[in-house]
Amino acid sequence: MDVSMFDYDLPDELIAQTPLKDRAASRLMVLNPNEGTIRHRHFTGIMDYLHPGDCLVLNDTKVLPARLFGHKEDTGAKIEVLLLKRKEGDEWECLVKPAKRVHEGTRVMFGDGRLEAACSKELMKAGGF
Repeated sequence: MDVSMFDYDLPDELIAQTPLKDRAASRLMVLNPNEGTIRHRHFTGIMDYLHPGDCLVLNDTKVLPARLFGHKEDTGAKIEVLLLKRKEGDEWECLVKPAKRVHEGTRVMFGDGRLEAACSKELMKAGGF
């Protein structure tokens, strides 16, 4: 699967940084693939769009504010790393962009070399770095 298909531009001002005080004011984007339309509603109206037999999937994950910008040690190519979850010790499950440039043994440098990361085969199998 080409995960770049899921990339899109989202202006910073549209990214929620904290939960709304009034959760009932949360917005709901309704896509109608048959009509090709997009409607903006409030989440309290979600039952208007659910029908018997539908499956509602809830995402209760939390994002760490840990996005690192670095470069590959050997080529200098820019690499973005989003830390998702600490596995153990200094090992992290990560999302990397562009992922196709990072392979086992790749070393990524951050902060003028003050921090470095290495991609290991075990972490790649786990869907990490």
